[in-house]
Amino acid sequence: MAIKIEKAAGEKAPRRLSKAKRQRQLLDTALRIVRTEGADRLTLGHLAASAGVSKPVAYDHFGTRSGLLIELYRWIDTERVNAFRDAMASGERSFEETAGMLASAYIDCAADMTDEFHAVGAALAGSEEKAAVFQELLDYSVQMFVSVLTPFGALSSEELERRCVGLVGAGEALSAAMVRGKLDRTEAAGVFAALIRGSLDERPA
Repeated sequence: MAIKIEKAAGEKAPRRLSKAKRQRQLLDTALRIVRTEGADRLTLGHLAASAGVSKPVAYDHFGTRSGLLIELYRWIDTERVNAFRDAMASGERSFEETAGMLASAYIDCAADMTDEFHAVGAALAGSEEKAAVFQELLDYSVQMFVSVLTPFGALSSEELERRCVGLVGAGEALSAAMVRGKLDRTEAAGVFAALIRGSLDERPA
């Protein structure tokens, strides 16, 4: 699920933007800084200069550097989850194909320690806010699984959501095992795909 969010380097913001559009423009710029200079270089002052706005504008949107990192962390993950869900909604695929794609994308995304999401997460190491936002993002992943798998089964929405909670937990555990060298990428994705395929069994858990 390593979705790329592109923005032209050096693009200057229009002078007047709505608050929501300004925040999006600032997050675009922050992402470019992380990609090109590293997360350590992402400060509110540097962000303001790079985005062509005054420091008070950046402080008004994020408050602190930690606030900026939290919003960027949340935004990167939400954007790529949305992009993946949209991609899965286009075209017709069998349940077998869907399970394989979902498993591969989740394992690749969660285990990729080189992308911007993990770089920003590393900059937030030890932050209480990071733990809360990470749980929020796991919950969002659960809803993405529910959305993708709903067309393939007859489970109640409540039961499907419960099973997707378990699937996301399994995906995190398999990704961690891969990072530790206990499984290779093919093994982890294969096990996860098998778990997804079995998740729509209508028998009670």
